[in-house]
Amino acid sequence: MVAGRGIAATMTGEDKAPRTERGRRTLRALLDAAAAEFGEKGFHESSVVSITSRAGVALGSFYTYFDSKESLFRALVNHMSGQVRDYVAPVLPGKGDQIDAEGRALSAFLSFARKNKEIYRIIDEAEFVAPDAWNAHYGTTVERIFERLKSAESRGEIGGPVDEAHAWAIMGMNVFLGLRYGVLGEERPVDEVAAIVNGLLRNGLQA
Repeated sequence: MVAGRGIAATMTGEDKAPRTERGRRTLRALLDAAAAEFGEKGFHESSVVSITSRAGVALGSFYTYFDSKESLFRALVNHMSGQVRDYVAPVLPGKGDQIDAEGRALSAFLSFARKNKEIYRIIDEAEFVAPDAWNAHYGTTVERIFERLKSAESRGEIGGPVDEAHAWAIMGMNVFLGLRYGVLGEERPVDEVAAIVNGLLRNGLQA
């Protein structure tokens, strides 16, 4: 998995945040193992023992970082949400206007989804296992898109008035495009899919 920034922020509290590089490696191993385990078996069929075994970490070490399987799952959702942010952010600056930037963001997200297919099962389960993390994942994603659109409106790159519904619509498209062209099949180049969506954003469906 892609290493997200601020990995200690996924902990249940500052007292459990790793203070050494060895501790940070152990935490990364637990999060990576949890992503694989939850992605394959789902939350309820996974166990702390199976996760620590997959991570090559002693069972006792698990509780150095997490209070329970639930706290690990919540941390994982926060971590994966940060990974998406960090994967997309570097491609946003570049040539063209904000619609071009949204196309680059979609291409990056589709690439991320292909490498991390388990994110869909994990985020779907989070609605019931960790609803606060689930809400934060989608809420912060929409906030970032909405801020980008408002900035583009102020620069005269897109028409207004920009509404929060626009940000939800773009996120909704990206989520389901990631499911179709990231998880269910990889037969189309991500840039080709992004170009089609960019045409929709730029021109709509009017004749």
